[in-house]
Amino acid sequence: MTNPNKMIINLALFGMTQSGKSSAGNILLGSTDFHSSFAPCSVTRDCSLSRSCLLHNFMRRGGQEITLQVQVLDTPGYPHSRLSKKHVKQEIREALAHHFGQEGLHLALLVQRADVPFFGQETLYPVQMMQELLGHAWKNYTAILFTHAEKIEEGGFNEDEYLHEASDMLLTLLNSIQHRYVFQYRKGTSLNEQRMKILERIMEFVRQNCYQVLTFK
Repeated sequence: MTNPNKMIINLALFGMTQSGKSSAGNILLGSTDFHSSFAPCSVTRDCSLSRSCLLHNFMRRGGQEITLQVQVLDTPGYPHSRLSKKHVKQEIREALAHHFGQEGLHLALLVQRADVPFFGQETLYPVQMMQELLGHAWKNYTAILFTHAEKIEEGGFNEDEYLHEASDMLLTLLNSIQHRYVFQYRKGTSLNEQRMKILERIMEFVRQNCYQVLTFK
């Protein structure tokens, strides 16, 4: 029997190789389910779905305390050091249909390193793949997750200053997705505190979409 006070949020991670997708996924889950390590090549070769533990009393909705559970789909980065674009695209397409075909996807997270400038044709490859896989409504279901955000502070910027100095390409993308973004820091706060801040921000985006989802056939 379905628990009306339990909510499952489905997320998918997209991005370039070594952008920090798997590590970000582990923070969202509060686990180490996804293999994440530094390497001179692409680490993730297959899509993988994992589910978090229950987060009791995470939020209130309709006067009721809601228990949240997060499902995260980790995907291979592109450009990939070993896999072709066709292979990566087909792998992700099949995973989206298999895992979210009926339940739907609440939000796709484009994972982008904050310490790597967003410009050049190669930078747009993950965005183009999201457009192709998510369809014409992709802008309504996409947010940017900036990893390595502690590098912003080390550079003497705050978040607003960082975005003000960002490339026109990044600013155009942010405008197209209604400025949905969140920063992930690895210093200064506990991982659990960082996780809660990111999830709260993500839930803001999901509420703005009236909890609607993208479905896949």
